[in-house]
Amino acid sequence: MTRKPLADAGSPKDKAPPVRRTPMSLSRRFAQICTTVVADSLASEGLTPLESGVLAYLSRVSGEPNIDQISLAARMGLDRSHVSLLVDKLVARGLVDRQINPENRRAHILNLTPSGEKAHARTRPSFNAGQQKILAVLRPAERELLLDLLLRVVEGNIVLARPGAGRRKSAASVSPSNK
Repeated sequence: MTRKPLADAGSPKDKAPPVRRTPMSLSRRFAQICTTVVADSLASEGLTPLESGVLAYLSRVSGEPNIDQISLAARMGLDRSHVSLLVDKLVARGLVDRQINPENRRAHILNLTPSGEKAHARTRPSFNAGQQKILAVLRPAERELLLDLLLRVVEGNIVLARPGAGRRKSAASVSPSNK
């Protein structure tokens, strides 16, 4: 179920094959576009989009500093082991400070270091410009409508948001001979 684009996307060589008009196909392609734009905006700092996400969540200016790794994983929609690896890399680069929580010694409290705050601040202008570039094909009212609709879909299906879902075979689909 494909649909012709509403506007010419540029020269014929720039045209991508049609995308199926299904939530999965469209969301995957939209995620590719967003990831490319964000990765390009972060290249000068040597950060990945997910590393930048950690900085954004922990920023004293625009985030939630002093949260633990489990809370960070929940906010980012990632599994805890992946967040642990991201935090390890950012701690090693001197961008994140990880301290044992005095109230729960099994948990780590996370904050940005001064270097982390500066890196986050340096990436914001190009990051924000990239976000605007993605939505530039829409009129201002359409941009707001798209974001409102995406938010409603995400919030309405939050129980289905499980980090790692779809990457592993379910127990029911694994045959005894494959174990």
